Amino acid sequence: MQASAPSAGRRAKPLPPQARRAALIAATLPLLRVRGFDVSTRQIAAAAGIAEGTIFRAFANKDSLIRAAIEAAFDPAPVVAELEKIDISAPLEARLVAAAHVVQGWLATVIGLMTALRNGRFADEKPGWRRRRRGLAAINAALSRLIAPDSRRLRVTPEHAARLLHLLLFSGSHPGVNDGRVLQAGEAVSVILDGVRVGIGPARGRRRC
Repeated sequence: MQASAPSAGRRAKPLPPQARRAALIAATLPLLRVRGFDVSTRQIAAAAGIAEGTIFRAFANKDSLIRAAIEAAFDPAPVVAELEKIDISAPLEARLVAAAHVVQGWLATVIGLMTALRNGRFADEKPGWRRRRRGLAAINAALSRLIAPDSRRLRVTPEHAARLLHLLLFSGSHPGVNDGRVLQAGEAVSVILDGVRVGIGPARGRRRC
């Protein structure tokens, strides 16, 4: 005998507190990029598929939710975890293109937030932004590890190559810099590995930066 479906009025099982907070943060981030500080708790609740009052059982107020969302956006751990999944035995170019896609996804969120919230009421304290330098260092270190197996083929250190790639991806992903044309991952990797000149021949010596 087929089990009957739950009644329409039956509520879903409540999420554990940490899972609820994570779900609310995930629902808030895209809204912040579009609406900035003008996003309402009603809009966040609708995006999360919950009652508005549920937000205040997970966060004291809207500002605390926004702060948590910004902190989560700048957290490098998920980016580093994705970079560490890339097959280190793959060719260098393939490794870096895969890595560039991961980093660009993170940059899109970070840059979108920086743009949407730059003139908001957190401008002085800058929650999340204080972690930016630490996050960049962690991501650059992960990129360096992906480049390191081919270090003998480079004129610079893996660390410097990683920094150059990250800088190029940032500028190529920023709407204030790229003239509305996002730099493609493969194009960025090609510039870093091969430059733009044709037929320049091998470098005369390795220069360690």
